[in-house]
Amino acid sequence: MTREPASTNGDEEDRTPEDVCLDKLREEIESIDQEIVELIAQRTYVADTIAQVKDEQGLPTTDEKQEEQVMERAGKNAEQFDVDANLVKAIFRLLIELNKVEQRENR
Repeated sequence: MTREPASTNGDEEDRTPEDVCLDKLREEIESIDQEIVELIAQRTYVADTIAQVKDEQGLPTTDEKQEEQVMERAGKNAEQFDVDANLVKAIFRLLIELNKVEQRENR
């Protein structure tokens, strides 16, 4: 059974329920992606503020103990939401490294 492609002129009359459902799910992903970026922006802002405080107090850029705690939390949160802990930790490692690079460049 062949099916005509979904209309590109905005008419939903030619669309199947599966197409509409898929579109709604993609809209949901788009919204989630935006929220993720907003949270990364918030996290970056706070990390920048931490960098300023460290600079004012003469503290080193790297705090290995704090990084370990962040990674532990990331793993626990991943487990809580049944998400691959290695994936979540990799994302957090990247965020931490990017923040450290920015901190070093701003000092």
